[in-house]
Amino acid sequence: MECKKEENLKKCKCTYNSCARKGICCECIEYHLGQRQLPGCCFTKKGEASFDRSFEHFAKLVNSGEL
Repeated sequence: MECKKEENLKKCKCTYNSCARKGICCECIEYHLGQRQLPGCCFTKKGEASFDRSFEHFAKLVNSGEL
């Protein structure tokens, strides 16, 4: 499968600019799931800016209607 990194970068919400996985979604998802997290693209801009990508934080945002 061909990586669409340049296309992915246009939609990437990650605020960590020096991330080596930025735009390489399969590597990003694998990394974050291994850390019990979701990648930044699963959050709103405000939610991602908190740098808390935990499952718990995601659930809190969903339950509060912010996502």
